[in-house]
Amino acid sequence: MQPHFPRDHGNGQVGGPFHRHKSMHRLLGGGKVADVLLWTDRNLSAGVLAGATLIWYLFEVVEYNIIPLLCQMAVLAMLVIFIWSNAAPLLNIAPPRIPEVIISEQAFRQMAQTIHYKLAYTVSALYDIACGKDLKKFLLVIGALLILSEIGSSYSFTSLLYLGFLCAHTLPALYQRYETEVDHLAARGSEDIKKFYKKVDSNLFNKIPRGPVKTKIT
Repeated sequence: MQPHFPRDHGNGQVGGPFHRHKSMHRLLGGGKVADVLLWTDRNLSAGVLAGATLIWYLFEVVEYNIIPLLCQMAVLAMLVIFIWSNAAPLLNIAPPRIPEVIISEQAFRQMAQTIHYKLAYTVSALYDIACGKDLKKFLLVIGALLILSEIGSSYSFTSLLYLGFLCAHTLPALYQRYETEVDHLAARGSEDIKKFYKKVDSNLFNKIPRGPVKTKIT
């Protein structure tokens, strides 16, 4: 018999801290990206994972450099096109045609605006946290940055990118499959953290003298 995990955690919320009104597919943006991350098309997702693993292996294990690898790929592609183009009349086949990949000006502007908005929002949020308006968030960000710094000093940038890709490629699908269990455990962990923070806040943080925080003029 499988264990029963309650959906109501006693605070009036249903579904735990990860409760959502939208499906995981919609939260991930929908389309092909969501299909790949949720392993809707197993062959495509496995192919993407295999490609990322091959890239990581070439740069991290074989220690390929990006410039020699790109040059060798270009040389191989030119040789294939050269042989195909010259053999096409003899074999009575169509010569190779490279499809044109053109990014429209509107799509490029939308991408640039999205990146600019995300960057500006991140900088503004970090500024507000650094001002000390929310001591809990300030300490959490400091701790997360220190942990990230330790992880970054232990692994190469390529390995960190590959690890991030593995997390993004597997965690959404695992959460969708074990949603009830994860929500239950996360709710219990969140309650324990809140209790611990209340004790620390009452015994330590409230005794720290803090000056007035200047508000940002927009």
